[in-house]
Amino acid sequence: MAFSATKREWSELYAFMRIMSDGFVCEGLPDLSCTDMERIPVAGIKRDEHDGARRYLLDGEDVHIVGESMDKRFPRSRFSSAADKILSAITQSPGDEVESPDGVEEFLDETSIYDLEANTEDRTDLSISFYAPSAPDKGFIVRSCIGRMTPLLDGGRAANMKYELVGAKLPSPAVSKVNNCGDDEDVLARILMAERLGCSLKFADAADKIFRANLCMIDLRFPRLAGEMVKMMHLQGVTRVNELTSMLEAANPFKIKDELITKNGYYRYKIREFLMAAATGMRPAKIYRGRESAIKGLLLVDADGVVRCYHDGRQDVFSDFLFNNTRLEKGPVQKDKYGYVERENGIYYMKLNLKVGFIKR
Repeated sequence: MAFSATKREWSELYAFMRIMSDGFVCEGLPDLSCTDMERIPVAGIKRDEHDGARRYLLDGEDVHIVGESMDKRFPRSRFSSAADKILSAITQSPGDEVESPDGVEEFLDETSIYDLEANTEDRTDLSISFYAPSAPDKGFIVRSCIGRMTPLLDGGRAANMKYELVGAKLPSPAVSKVNNCGDDEDVLARILMAERLGCSLKFADAADKIFRANLCMIDLRFPRLAGEMVKMMHLQGVTRVNELTSMLEAANPFKIKDELITKNGYYRYKIREFLMAAATGMRPAKIYRGRESAIKGLLLVDADGVVRCYHDGRQDVFSDFLFNNTRLEKGPVQKDKYGYVERENGIYYMKLNLKVGFIKR
């Protein structure tokens, strides 16, 4: 009986199959509409399964698979056929669940691939050696435009930002009025109700101390910068990171000199550093120490099934891509515990959630 999996799970397997069949990845560019990309030769991929790691080495027209108890060869054409079938199944399926195409499950059994998503502790999906098998492996995460996009930063309630309600003092009935305004997901309605009652949101801090410390690694004032962006997203309805950054530059919450904004690009630089940190392993609930992450880049499956590679060897290109192709998203209110007025040490606060995803194209 054929099994089914989500488009996200199939997309990671597709990226692996496509690279094995093509023998290269395309050098990613900031503009996803550009198709004039250089090819980076791939010598091999290390992929983890539940029973151990395997190396998939490109040897002419064959793929040589080596593991603890495995030494097999398969024609690259079979990987190409499997990749084509998976891509067709993903793009033609109206729902998120996709049944395994004919022949793919049998090929997975032959190649001892049991997990559609790699099992790793360092959050990498694939480790690639470029140009030669002896080249050092580089760890990559995989994201796909043809499946449901996994967020770049999805920290749940650990990624909440805390805002003090300043202005009018709210009595208990007014607090209840705010909290009962709109349905669970209508955070904006509650913010606007608080404003009608004379209150406004003033950034206080990141709610989680680990996340606060992680953001401070980028800049000691970055928690406030992130908090201002999240508030703008809710109040102005703007989600794209590059557009929110332009709004930050106009508002200039740090009151820095215009020259530092226009000539040095202060706010843009800080936002890019944050996005690069999120892409290479920073998580809200885990201590972040900088660039020691095993993640060295991102493999993006574009809408045409082309695997684009963004890596630390071209950080400017990588950060430009992230800056122009990410947005702030709204996490589930009840799950992430935000969007309601709460009292803490006699002060009323509201939390908003910081979640960064990719723009679908």
